Amino acid sequence: MAQRVSLSSGPKGHTGAFNSVKGSTRVNIHSTRFSPTVHRALSVDSIAELGKEIRQEFPVLDQEVHGKRLVYLDNAATSQKPDSVISTMTEYYREYNSNVHRGVHALSARATTEYESARQKVAGFVNASTPENIVFTRNATEAINLVANTWGSTLSEGDEIILSVAEHHSNIVPWQLLAERRGVVLKFVPLDTNQRLDMNVLEELVGPRTRLISLVHMSNALGCHLPVDKVVEMAKRVGSKVLLDACQSVANIPIDVQRLGVDWIVGSAHKMCGPTGIGFLWGTTEALESMPPWMGGGEMIDVVTLEKTTFAAPPSRFEAGTPAIAEAIGFGAACDFLQNIGMDNVEAYEKHLGMYLHSKLQNIKGLTVYGPSYDADQGRSALATFNVEGIHPTDLSTILDQNGIAVRSGHLCTQPLHQSLGVAASIRASPYIYNTLEDVDCFVQSLEETIAFFREMGM
Repeated sequence: MAQRVSLSSGPKGHTGAFNSVKGSTRVNIHSTRFSPTVHRALSVDSIAELGKEIRQEFPVLDQEVHGKRLVYLDNAATSQKPDSVISTMTEYYREYNSNVHRGVHALSARATTEYESARQKVAGFVNASTPENIVFTRNATEAINLVANTWGSTLSEGDEIILSVAEHHSNIVPWQLLAERRGVVLKFVPLDTNQRLDMNVLEELVGPRTRLISLVHMSNALGCHLPVDKVVEMAKRVGSKVLLDACQSVANIPIDVQRLGVDWIVGSAHKMCGPTGIGFLWGTTEALESMPPWMGGGEMIDVVTLEKTTFAAPPSRFEAGTPAIAEAIGFGAACDFLQNIGMDNVEAYEKHLGMYLHSKLQNIKGLTVYGPSYDADQGRSALATFNVEGIHPTDLSTILDQNGIAVRSGHLCTQPLHQSLGVAASIRASPYIYNTLEDVDCFVQSLEETIAFFREMGM
């Protein structure tokens, strides 16, 4: 008998355990701190129904846009938020709004407990050995800038940093600014014939002056996965550090920083069912302790005198001022939500969606999907970035929006990648756990009708 899955709501609208029912036995599967695999793997039939079960937890999806049912396929830009995250943040403001770490009164004590509990939840989500290795930032962009402006200040003229042509601008611009200040040399890995990062060229670029390899873990445009083990092996040969932009991967596949073997990863809560305005930097203890302070102010200090200041240990050293308290607590709730589903179940469901989406797009004449084929080795995310011959991406996405379909068009914050592909812009459809096969069908039908409309106009 196939399992039936559901998300049960707890008090005050909070999502409770992820429930798996097999026969007459109900199993409550709760998340546990520092254990990313506390759920139960679902059957193939249950995986296929996961989106239908989960979407009811996301109130924003229950609406019409331009008189049509909303089909939200812009999840690589930002995900929607479940009721549990929304109610958790509302609860903070309604019941115990206070600053953290600085008061002995009841509200401050509760706020501090919940804030630090959120840090523990993020640590558990990526299997960090200790929550002290999690630094809260505004987003992944700030996390990369934090490394560039602290650890980067130790680099000398002629030291080398290796990036790729497929990086999000947030993993290019901070290093360009550092290069201007410190005289470091930036090198870029191109794409191979399958539109993955060319590992052969990377191996050629790594040399005795390589100090950092900073690459995207899962491309927000191509969908390809980075073979991290190969990158780490190359880096270790020359004593280089490795930073992973995990914005897409942390929301879509299980992440275990202890097994990855890198020095830093960065991520943003808003791409993983959490709020905007909060992200994180995970670093090894050695890497974080090697970083001097960046912003000065309250909270990041040990002792302040008129003559000098001594600084707190990480992570406090990098969290100057009043933090985004509600957002951090909401981030913790988002980790709970995904943990209760199980990230291996998230990954399996997205493969289910991705295979269906890509098989449909292959049948559309004149449409080119970028990135490796969906059945390629080393993995590929469900998103599909594409162009249709003779039709501008913005024109297509505008008409799709009139039909209730939300997709992304433009350069996707990856202008160098688009230059490498020989195009100025593209369209991206990116499904997530609350999307369904019916959403894909609706999108593809609308896309085909829109293409036919432009063809009739002679385009």
